[in-house]
Parts: sequence; C-alpha cells; structure tokens
Amino acid sequence: MGNATIYDVAKAAGVGIGTVSRVLNASERVNPETRARVLAAIDELGFVPKFEALARARKQIGRIGVLTPYFTADSFVDRLRGIAAALSALPYELVVYDVASEAQRDGYLTNLALTHRVDGLIVIGLPFDTAAALRLLTHNLPTVVILPASDRVHPALTRITHDDAQGGTMAATYLLERGHRRIGFVGDLNPATFTGTAGDHKLDRFRQTLARAGVALPDAYVGLGPFGMEPARQLAHQLLSLPEPPTAIFASSDTQALGVIRAARDRGLHVPSDLAVMGFDDIDHAEAFGLTTISQQLKESGRLAVELLLAHLADEARPAQQVDLPFALIQRATA
Repeated sequence: MGNATIYDVAKAAGVGIGTVSRVLNASERVNPETRARVLAAIDELGFVPKFEALARARKQIGRIGVLTPYFTADSFVDRLRGIAAALSALPYELVVYDVASEAQRDGYLTNLALTHRVDGLIVIGLPFDTAAALRLLTHNLPTVVILPASDRVHPALTRITHDDAQGGTMAATYLLERGHRRIGFVGDLNPATFTGTAGDHKLDRFRQTLARAGVALPDAYVGLGPFGMEPARQLAHQLLSLPEPPTAIFASSDTQALGVIRAARDRGLHVPSDLAVMGFDDIDHAEAFGLTTISQQLKESGRLAVELLLAHLADEARPAQQVDLPFALIQRATA
C-alpha cells in the first residue's frame, strides 16, 4: 500500500488530478458521483499522499482534530468547551474543522485519514458510511464519534451515544405531570441530512408519549423552521396566535426555547404561569435564564471523548467502546 500516485487515482477514476486534489481538500466543487468514484479509486489503489510518510515518521503531530457541523451552535460550543478543557494541560493543539456539507464531511474524513495531520480525531454529530469508517481504520487514525443513538457507525469505532428520543419522552412526561393538555413543539425544519435525523426522532417520541396519555399533538401545534432564536420566536408567535394556544411548549434546543420565551414576553405573557417553556441541551445560558431543560451532558461528552481518544493513542490495540450518556431533567423556573 502507498505506491499509487495521484495520477493513478485520477486515471482509475476517469478525472484530472485537480479533481482528485479537490476531493482530498474537501472542496464542494465536485459532484457526488465523481467524488464517490475518486474515493473508490483511493481505496482500491491504497493511495497515500507522499507527505503522509513524513507525518507518521514523526509519530506525534501534537494535534487533536474535531470535525463538527455548525460549530457556532451553542450545543456544539459547549461540547468543544469540554474537549478544550480536557486538553488544556496536555501537549495537544485543538484543531476544529467546520463541516457545512456532505462534500466537506467526506473530504475531511478522507484527507485526515490519509495524511495524519492530526494524532486523533473526534467527530461530533456527523454519521458517515462504512467506506469512510474503513478508511480511518485502515490508515490507523484513532477516532471517537459522538452521535445520537439512532445514527449508526462502524462497530470498530469508539463512540459516545445519546438517545435524543428519550429526551422527547422525558419532556412530554414532565409537562403532562404538571397538568398541561395543550402542548406545542418548536423545532428544526429539514435539518441537513449529513447531520443525521435526531430532531425527527425527538419529535416523534414526544408525540407518541403524549398520545399514550390521550393528548394529541396536532400539526397546528408544531412549529418547524430554520434553527435559531429568531426563527423560534416567530414560530412561537404563530402557535400563541391560535384560537386555543398551547399552555406549554417544548423546544428542540435551548436556543429555540429562549426564542419561545422572547415571544411570550412580546405578548405580555408570564412564564411559566401563562406559558411553560422547556428546552433541550442544557447549554451554559440555560441556567442564567432559569430554563427548565433536558441535559445532554454536553461538556462531559467532550471530556469523555478526549479520555477515550487518549486511551486509544496510548494503546492502538485497545478495543472499540460504546458509552451511552444518560439524559437528566433539569427543573428550573420556566416550567
């Protein structure tokens, strides 16, 4: 393995070397079919860029890579804080790769596996296929994946999972126990497919749990839109303008829950006496706003990912692990 050149890859894939280079550099200027052919040729030929040999000879680069979508979103920021805190006293630089498309995800996974520009990799909220997983394993790049339990990853990779559907159950149960029967939901519309389907599972379980208690969640009580505080505020206004508005709203994230609270205040409603509001994540701002929410243990998942990754760096033969992080209901002032 490693004797093939970029020219061999280009010839096998029926493309120019510039296209191979763009695939390796996570460019979006390559259509999915062409990208798939290039990746298949890389795998078939065992292609390794020449500079990888130098990187591996150095044994340690002193960098830990983090692959994450939307790294400015509060939940991802909190996970990154956990990672950064765990690395703060260690001789590793943290390198964050922001992923905004399927092409970027596949490009980074391929490039980092082949080049070893990082000593280890943490992938947050990005499910990927078996071919990409085998590339990481074949080229011995220690990797830890953080993702919802509903998303699948190769069993030979260490992963930290969280069951977002369980959060939907917990939120519905909590609001039902407090006597609410007109309950709304604010969440994401058409989240990017390359980030998985966790949002849909959360809503589905929320609706199912309400239904088992004889409480319907009509479509009119479900507001879906782009992620963000302002879109959530506008969606909440729509729900609160209904002839019989909800007395409680569960938001798919704390950021969106804060948008719901803003809408309530716009209308002169008191939280929680006029409208109970629940979030999901337990970001740093949640406590400051007294937000009742479902905790994902965001910082803990980041800290644990570093711990597992360092264990793999110390022992390459260490078997893969799966750690399931439980959720916790955090009762504060808003519900």
